[in-house]
Formats: sequence, C-alpha cells, structure tokens
Amino acid sequence: MRSPDWITVRALPLFCDMEEEHFDQLIDGAFCHRFPKYANLVTEGDTADFLYVLVDGLVELYGTHDGQKTTLDVMQPVGSFTLAAVIRDDVYLKSARTLMPSQILMIPAQTVRQIYRCDHAFADAIVNELAERYRCTVRALKSVKLRNGLERLANWILCTDEQQGGQRSFELTFDKRTLASRLGMTPENLSRNLAVLTKHGVRSAGRGIVIENPSALMQLAKPNSLIDG
Repeated sequence: MRSPDWITVRALPLFCDMEEEHFDQLIDGAFCHRFPKYANLVTEGDTADFLYVLVDGLVELYGTHDGQKTTLDVMQPVGSFTLAAVIRDDVYLKSARTLMPSQILMIPAQTVRQIYRCDHAFADAIVNELAERYRCTVRALKSVKLRNGLERLANWILCTDEQQGGQRSFELTFDKRTLASRLGMTPENLSRNLAVLTKHGVRSAGRGIVIENPSALMQLAKPNSLIDG
C-alpha cells in the first residue's frame, strides 16, 4: 500500500485507538490487492476468512435467493465490510463484488479475533461499528416499510447530494440498475419515478442528477432523521 493509504486505514474509527503494537500485528499478515471491475470478493454462505477494507473503488453488497438478486448496499471508500461474520467466526450473509477497479486490504479473520480479545480500544470500536451498522439496517428497513418507491428515491437523492457537498448536482458512481435494486424497485419503476421527479424539481440525464427546486423535492421526500440519519 502507498503510505497515504496506510495512514487513511489507520485513521478509521475501527483502528485509530488501538495500540500500535496490536495494529502492527493486525496488518502483519494482511495484504492489499487491486481487483478489476466486477470481481467477486465474497460469496454468501462461505465461512468468513478475511476482514475486508475498501481503500479505493466501489463495492456492491448483495444477496441472492431462488435465482433472484438484490443489492443491499453500495460501499464507498474508506470502510470495512464482513466485520460481523469475522467476529462471530460465522458464514457471510452477503456476497460482495467490485463495481469498478478497487484496492482492498484483506486482514485474516483469525488475527482480527485474536486482537479483539486483548485490545480493549479495538473491541470498543468493533462494538460501536456493529451498533451503527445495526442502526443503519433499521433505518433502511423503516424506509422500505414506510415509504413508497418515489419517496425512497427522493430521499436517496437528497442524502447523496448532501454527502457529495450539497452542490445540488452529482453523477451516479454506479449504474441505474444497481440503484434500482438498492432502493427496492425494478429498473422500469426507477425510470418512471425519475420522470415523475421532474415535477418535483429534479432533472436527470444519463448518470447526472440535478436538483433544480430543493424545496419541492423536500416537500415530496419529507426527510426524517430517525430514518435518514
């Protein structure tokens, strides 16, 4: 890894407070790999063998059942995934693949569990991260249960714009089919909902999204801090 990448990983909330000696042990057997687009990283049902840290790129977390596939989340750098399965020494509940060329740090699961038992700061960070992910799951479930597809899309646009600096325009970093799956709708429903949003101050072309009337979009979305964070 490049030195700036290493510093970025060390600064993550999961690792930043752990003892230097333990951090060195954690990454001693780790390796960083550059994966191409659409590389399969994790298969649901397999036993967890690594903690993955996305350093650069984009990763889709998804589930499958009876020939169907749904996107559960799209991860952007820098952050970890597979943490719960690693700590429990259990199987992965989600599959993962890259959506663009990605640099990923892979830390052996057994080493993570060993240091978890002896570094209190690291253990606290793991508890906090898993708690936050649980809360994110509850928020996502509430959004699916309490909102229709148009409202979920409207709130996703508002949240994404805020995350990207509030410029009222941004480019999708992944394709619309993945976005539709992430929001729990078909690609056809996504297209129809984007067309409807033109009446609520949103213009889209290709992967570009422009918020022309934030007030109208907010009125439709009715954002809720207990759902949207």
